[in-house]
Amino acid sequence: MSEGTALTLNQLIRLRASARGLELGARRRTLSAQAGGYLSVYHGRGMEFDEVRTYQAGDDARTIDWRVTARRGRPHTKLFREERERPVMFLVDLHPGMYFGSRVQYKSVLAGRLSALMGWAAVRAGDRVGGIVHAADQHREIHPAARDSGLLPMLQAMIQLQPSAPGNIVMGRMDRALARMSRMVLPGSMIVIFSDFRELGNEAEKHLSAMSQHNDVITAFLYDPLETTPPPAGLYRLGFNQQRLALDTRHASVIEQWHTQFHHHREIIRNLCLRHAVHFMEIATTDRMVQALRNGLTRHGKSA
Repeated sequence: MSEGTALTLNQLIRLRASARGLELGARRRTLSAQAGGYLSVYHGRGMEFDEVRTYQAGDDARTIDWRVTARRGRPHTKLFREERERPVMFLVDLHPGMYFGSRVQYKSVLAGRLSALMGWAAVRAGDRVGGIVHAADQHREIHPAARDSGLLPMLQAMIQLQPSAPGNIVMGRMDRALARMSRMVLPGSMIVIFSDFRELGNEAEKHLSAMSQHNDVITAFLYDPLETTPPPAGLYRLGFNQQRLALDTRHASVIEQWHTQFHHHREIIRNLCLRHAVHFMEIATTDRMVQALRNGLTRHGKSA
């Protein structure tokens, strides 16, 4: 079986070395700036208790520790520091339409490899990794854990949920995955979604909006070059199972419609992201993955 058509644990583990070229910390600062600026460097970053000291003029009265104040007879305030770890949550979409690719690799393989690269970068940065792997008729939820304890179950879930036979695209099915992530994620997380968004439905915007309120959300729009440009002039028969269609690229109208459909779909996703301060990036199956991730994370939702 070709490495471009199926995910294996060995190939995903080997990406650990390549992930050393990725820096997620810079992305956190960019997201905070895009959202309008926050006292914290990181958008929605959680805070954890550090110590108690005597209350001083200018301290926030809301941080007074009343138990210590009563015990010691004078006001004391709590000091906090930013959490050193934060959850990095991946939503990896492996619906049937993702098992397509004209060159190099399927979109499903690209999604798995990209999530592994960012996952290893997050582990290296000391963050906790978890998320959801969403397939046609099943899914896996992995709660965030430190080091390899969260990432390895994610990688294994992607491999196990690969289908044995092709299926059909169902509009709106991805909305259920977004709803699960919205319920699962903790405030202050980074959420990264890898998908071609072909199964997005009417409820998607509601869930994206809810997640973006207290988290950094990144969408990685994945596509194959054949989706942007049809094959050379000729008559082609496409499909699987009971779905068959004839594609005649000898007609200019067919080529124009092909272009229009892809760009229309991409603009729907991009505009959805812009409305909710969700970072948008796009990556093709033929791109160099580490460089594409680095470029995508530093662009402000602009297309290449």
